[in-house]
Amino acid sequence: MLQDHAKLMKVFSYAGEIVGRKKLQKMIYIAKKLHFPFNEKYDFHFFGPYSEELTLRVEELGNNGFLHEEKEKKGGYVQYRYTLSKAGEEFLRHFQIEMPHLEDCIKNMNEQSSRFLELVSTVLYFEDLPKEQVRDKVFTLKSKQRYTNEEIENAYQYIDTLREQIFEKARSL
Repeated sequence: MLQDHAKLMKVFSYAGEIVGRKKLQKMIYIAKKLHFPFNEKYDFHFFGPYSEELTLRVEELGNNGFLHEEKEKKGGYVQYRYTLSKAGEEFLRHFQIEMPHLEDCIKNMNEQSSRFLELVSTVLYFEDLPKEQVRDKVFTLKSKQRYTNEEIENAYQYIDTLREQIFEKARSL
């Protein structure tokens, strides 16, 4: 159990700060789909893949003082900012977390918008389907987001880029 919490804390240590619950959900899902050892179970919800387990782990980390959660009012909604606390950094030192190449991947994803990561995670959720069916799913399930064909193609290219970076780093070891 604590090992899964420590893996999540490692993500926060790499990212520095993650802005938004949705962004966090998508980053962990994408990392999982890239074969990093995250164990959270995901289902498809309004904003794409979502894990109740991840939500609970983040809440537990906050309740135990390992994670700072800052609420920020943005117009009609609340946005959350997450950073690892000093206690979290100290706790993390007691764990040997081996996830080679995760740091670059997390930093790269953290630079992307949550809207784009929502699209990428949705494409990955349906990746076993032919590309045309994935497009149809995106246009149907994500109609409010108004994704374009170009954005969907960019999502596929981004996934390929992440996989290539991980593969190249693994080969160079």
